[in-house]
Amino acid sequence: MIEGFDQHFLWEILVRFGINLIAMLCLTFGMYYTRYRDKELVTAASLFNIFVFAVLVVLSSVEFSIAAGFGLFAILALFTLRSEQITKIEISYFFGSVSIAVITAILGTSLPFVVFITALVLLGAYLFDHPAILRSVSSMKVTLDKIDPYTFSDSQKTRAELSDRLGVAVLSYRVIMVDYINDMVRMDVSYREK
Repeated sequence: MIEGFDQHFLWEILVRFGINLIAMLCLTFGMYYTRYRDKELVTAASLFNIFVFAVLVVLSSVEFSIAAGFGLFAILALFTLRSEQITKIEISYFFGSVSIAVITAILGTSLPFVVFITALVLLGAYLFDHPAILRSVSSMKVTLDKIDPYTFSDSQKTRAELSDRLGVAVLSYRVIMVDYINDMVRMDVSYREK
């Protein structure tokens, strides 16, 4: 298939890449960034989408063994071991970006089918993470400039202090990182507006 590098094959790749790019931009910038304002995850998910698309186009164009595929995913799994913890929302959008790349890159599916499935993915993400549906509880990452002695021992007192500092009703929090050297703690805080 690649030996001749025919024009039809090249145009199909370009059309699929265009569908992928539009869908990924809608998901990462149109939905995630406008709701959460996290530049790092948007950049990572966007670049990962493009990289996965390129790899999958090449792999679907040549003979590739299952063992080599498992090796590729084992290498990708190592990245998750080396990175900081991310929230369930972040990992969902990240996986959505990768899913769009997989859906659009696999050759052998018709373009209308690819557009239809990609539209379903975007519709699902739009609806199920829409602020109007789950507006009662929000979350944010907070970095505190000191570690209080009761941060781990008295969750009720920590929630009350966070509520006072942030001006919201803190429902729960999860400690993501503790830095005793710089006396800092990073938390993921779930809250409701008062």
